[in-house]
Amino acid sequence: MVPHLNASRDCRPVYVVVWDDALMPSTPRWGFRTDLLRPADRERGERVAFVELFFDLVFVFALTQVGEIVSSVSTALDAVHAIVVLVAVWWLWLHTTWVTNWLDPQRLPVRAAVIALAAAGLVVSSSIQESLGERALAFAIAYVALQLARSLFMIAAAVRHDGQVATDFARIALWFAVSGALWIGGALLSTALGPLPLVLAWSAAVVIELIGPAVSFALPGLGKGSLGGWDVSAHHFAERASLFVIIALGEGFLVTGFAFVAEDSGPERNAALASAFVAAAAMWWLYFDHGEWWGEERMKAETTAGAIARAAYAYAHVPIIGGIVLVGVADKTVIAHPDERSALAIVSVLVGPALFLVGNAIFRRIVGAPGLAVAVVGSLACAALVPVGLVVEPWLLSLLTTGVLVTAAGVDTALRLRRGDRTRG
Repeated sequence: MVPHLNASRDCRPVYVVVWDDALMPSTPRWGFRTDLLRPADRERGERVAFVELFFDLVFVFALTQVGEIVSSVSTALDAVHAIVVLVAVWWLWLHTTWVTNWLDPQRLPVRAAVIALAAAGLVVSSSIQESLGERALAFAIAYVALQLARSLFMIAAAVRHDGQVATDFARIALWFAVSGALWIGGALLSTALGPLPLVLAWSAAVVIELIGPAVSFALPGLGKGSLGGWDVSAHHFAERASLFVIIALGEGFLVTGFAFVAEDSGPERNAALASAFVAAAAMWWLYFDHGEWWGEERMKAETTAGAIARAAYAYAHVPIIGGIVLVGVADKTVIAHPDERSALAIVSVLVGPALFLVGNAIFRRIVGAPGLAVAVVGSLACAALVPVGLVVEPWLLSLLTTGVLVTAAGVDTALRLRRGDRTRG
């Protein structure tokens, strides 16, 4: 490896592989001649572009569809399938954020690529509800194509300008090729053997994809990549994750609102709607009052910003997003049947807030944010309500779990003010 000055980034030495790696065997004569990497200018380099927000629109629909399959869970197989699809949706979005953290969305090729990825994401999203049935193959092909095409585009964009990044994304593409065989193979097997092989194959694919970043996409004989030391734009990455949290909360309002207008009004439904809104506000408060700020600050302070981003966002945000989606499912179910004690209502009402709080606790632990104990105690309080859920009506249980979230948000803010930390409000 030799040092190479890449002025388009931040005018610091960047170590570039001298192509003795099996992944990049010779001096590159292909790829984009124009440097598509984000500029060194701080404002442009960290700003979230409008084309990224356009890409996010697809995931509003995707989360709605994930909520629909969660609402229809009736067996353990259905539950595993729902978890797999939720993780897949998050992984699609997250890996695209890694790429747009490197690339300049003001460049026309980058804009065109993000729009093309959004189109593939729409195919994935529209196949989610039937991904265990007739649209399994469409879901798998679109998912794998998006993951591989994005990685290959990144290689072509970086190969002439930052060899280490190109090599790392070549590793990522190979990992996705392995998991992709399981995605497509599982879909093909399901046509003859039913849903069980599909769920097993897709679960294995998700496990592979979750392991990849944890081991820096290591390959036999070639060792690990340099993911932990990636030059991450802290502000951009933290803001992108925050926007996805907003998308998830907005999806909850969407499904809750549709459920409410579809039914006759009544005291229980009105209380359930109010509970849904207050719960969403409390989750927003717990995440945004000051917790998310610590993620950005931690990445700025560390030389291993890529490792922090991987742990705090790629992994810790899975339960955060899953919890928000499950709360939306709970609100929709309770509004539709406020006095009907079903397994779905009890589980979603209790597990959704608890999962969100557990995710917050993990995130705060990783980035060093205060308030870890508040999130842990809140999740335990939800668990303590399990016996109550067996005897009270769902709308009352919803009010109780919302009370837990509101109490956690209030205590968290009070402790922040007591510490004298007024940086966030």
